[in-house]
Amino acid sequence: MAHSLSPECTPLKIAYDSCFNAWFEGYLQPAPRGISSQERLKRMEQKRKEYDERCGKLWEDYRACLQ
Repeated sequence: MAHSLSPECTPLKIAYDSCFNAWFEGYLQPAPRGISSQERLKRMEQKRKEYDERCGKLWEDYRACLQ
């Protein structure tokens, strides 16, 4: 993983990158075949909430560090 543009923010960037990569790996798994559009939207919303719960604070902390 790359270092942050601000060296003091690198630990936060590494933590966020690790979280995001783990979440994204699960996000890329295909939805089961034959599910309805409504079920697909529900799955996408579930993944969004999962991201917010797992990585949202890490992202906000990293972003705040950069400002």
